[in-house]
Amino acid sequence: MNKSLDVHVGPPDDRLISLVVPVYNERAMLPLFFDRVLPVLAAVNLRHEIVFVDDGSEDGSAGYVRNEIKRTPGLRLVKLSRNFGKEAAVTAGLEHARGDAVIVLDADLQDPPEQIPAMIESWQSGADVVLMQRRSRAGETVVKRWSAHFFYRLLNRTSRTDIPVDTGDFRLMSRKAVDAILTLNERNRYMKGLFAWIGLPTRVIQYDREPRAAGETKWDYPGLVGLALEGLTSFSVSPLRWATAIGLFAASVGALFGLWIVIKAMMLGDATSGYPSLVAIISFIGGIQLLSIGIVGEYVGKTYLETKQRPVYLAEEVLESPVGVSQPLNTRLAEARHVKAI
Repeated sequence: MNKSLDVHVGPPDDRLISLVVPVYNERAMLPLFFDRVLPVLAAVNLRHEIVFVDDGSEDGSAGYVRNEIKRTPGLRLVKLSRNFGKEAAVTAGLEHARGDAVIVLDADLQDPPEQIPAMIESWQSGADVVLMQRRSRAGETVVKRWSAHFFYRLLNRTSRTDIPVDTGDFRLMSRKAVDAILTLNERNRYMKGLFAWIGLPTRVIQYDREPRAAGETKWDYPGLVGLALEGLTSFSVSPLRWATAIGLFAASVGALFGLWIVIKAMMLGDATSGYPSLVAIISFIGGIQLLSIGIVGEYVGKTYLETKQRPVYLAEEVLESPVGVSQPLNTRLAEARHVKAI
């Protein structure tokens, strides 16, 4: 990957770019993050800010960002009172971002910040949403790549909302798109689905995802399964229909088997043998019933949580650089030349 950056020459654009960065136990990554992201933003001829959302980190991530705020302009820290999850952290970042365009970027640098200039260029040419579609996923196991590939296509087939495949949270949204997202008040938030639900003019940029440079992923397989269930039940009622179809199939099989036993006993005089078949049928039907109850429970649980009307997150503190947002590099260079000339 070519990481060389060209400084754009020309009059500075007064519009503001916001980076929303959810952080959870990423202390090892943060120095690398600043080393790569700040030069990229400096090379873009726009004002910029970085909104870090600390999602209850326990490794000193918030303290590191707090120290950086003292010496780097354009930084803001939203420290949540506990770990609310990434979807809540992204929501908090969007609510605190002031930019004319907002980019969601993970702190692990698997989504390369060097793509930001291309995203901004697409936005400046008229796109309200710039989707970053993964062409490859380096550093991930075969099982994880296959399961992600299958899940995105299953979700897209079952949902009435066209949710783009192979895309994560890494994207740019115009202020119009961000304001539209913030009008959606549900507590169970599957952000990838909400991003797609609003529509608006969209452009797609393909990129190669990089392996994590430091630290460990915070997503384990139970967490990924939970996120998948959240996506399926938030944007589709297909699981309920699947439960109905499986129930009808099981009932039909049971009825046919019972009919076969009656016919066999009456016509052939063959008595019903033993209990194994009976136990197998009861176990099969019982499993289907429990599965169906679990699926219904997912939807009932979501309704229950929505009725409580609790906030998506609680912020313990919000800090920002005293200097405010950063100016474009061209402006800073011009000011430096002016001071030097005096």
